[in-house]
Parts: sequence; C-alpha cells; structure tokens
Amino acid sequence: MNATDRTPADLLRSALAADPGRPLVTFYDDATGERVELSVATFANWVAKTANLLQGDLGAEPGDRLALLLPAHWQSAVWLLACDSVGVVASVDGYPSDADLVVSGPDSLDRALECEGERVALALRPLGGRFPQPPAGFADYAVEVPGQGDRFAPFVPVEADGPALIVGGEEFSHAELTARAREDAAKLGLGPGSRVLTGLGYDTWDGLSAGLYAALASGGSVVLCRNLDRLSKDAVAQRIESERVTHTV
Repeated sequence: MNATDRTPADLLRSALAADPGRPLVTFYDDATGERVELSVATFANWVAKTANLLQGDLGAEPGDRLALLLPAHWQSAVWLLACDSVGVVASVDGYPSDADLVVSGPDSLDRALECEGERVALALRPLGGRFPQPPAGFADYAVEVPGQGDRFAPFVPVEADGPALIVGGEEFSHAELTARAREDAAKLGLGPGSRVLTGLGYDTWDGLSAGLYAALASGGSVVLCRNLDRLSKDAVAQRIESERVTHTV
C-alpha cells in the first residue's frame, strides 16, 4: 500500500492500481450456503456504483450521517467504502432517527423507518438479488445500483481529518481509521497475500478491522464468514485449508 494513503478509499485505489485481479473479499453465509468472491476490481466497481448512488440519487454530502443497519456481509463492506469515498459518516448500528440516511437489511426495516431522510433496503440475497416485493418507504438497492456509473469522483474532495466512522460509541476520522487499520495489520502480522478468516460481526471495531480494514491496509484479503458457528470444527479447518487462510480471528 502507498504510504501517502490517508483514507480507506485511498487504500482501495492503491490496491486497484497494484493488482486488480487478486481476491479482496470472499464471503460465506453458512446459514444459506452462499459463497461470493470479489476481486479488488469487482469490489471497487461495486463501491463506485454505490458511491454514485449515494452522492447522486440520494443527495448525500460530506459530513452527512448514514445509519448502517447491516450484518457482516460483503455488501456492508461495499457501503463502508462508498461512504468513505463520498465523505459520509457511517454510523454502524446507529440510531436512524439521528441520521440523514439509513441503509437497512431485511431484519431491521421497522427500525429504519425512524429515519426521516432517504432510506435504502438490501435484501442480502445471493448475488446481490433484489426483494421479491420492494419494502414500502425504501429504495431497493439491488434495483437502483446496477445503472450507476462504474467510476466515481466526489463533488467535494474528502478531507482526511473529517469524520468517517462511528462504531461502538467511538468516532474515527478517515485518517484515524486508516492509521488504526495499519496498526492492527501490523499487530496481526498481515502483509501482501495474507488471507484473514473471521466470523466476527461488523458491530465492533475488532470485527470491522478483521473483516475489512486491516486486510485492505496491508494488501491482504478477507474470508468473511456469517453464521460461522453453524460449522463443525472439521468444516472450519477444511475451509481454512481450501481458502488458503493465513490468519484467523
């Protein structure tokens, strides 16, 4: 990674320039059997489309707060990087009533209705599928995002010292978030080619770091597992071997 990168969006751009074809996020849902692997290029494309949706159609601006009501999921990772790209503050599991926008999974729609601003719903179905019937009061992400542009440029440059993320009651600027990710990567011994398997949720810093930021900061990749507790020890060991995992969290 480039030493001058000061935001997670910078880290992603550097990863894309260095090796766009390598894996970045491999996602498993062990309740459904789903497996999705996203290269750096594919992940960056989803981020660009989502950032364009956020900035263009939803009218989000730097400093706006977005309540992110999503579990650990590859689409959650996309939204975190899209928020960073626009300069929107991602409040993980935040209060929708205090947010300018809300992004919700299917299990938190009632709570998300407390937001008076723009509301986006994700079905979290395999391959990013849409809702069979769109939830009232929400834009369906799977319907809105495909037509967005494949490249993104912010209307206003994102200030590295501006607020970026709120999780577990702790707030990070873009620069602090990037520095903390680098520190965690060093503590875990991550480097280019590292593969981190994690079953942690995205509702804590440790989960976010292990499941996205530390690997991104180190040139590594993530095997992000939802409902990992449904697997036997032997099945987990088999996954570690098949996915060439180097670190587990």
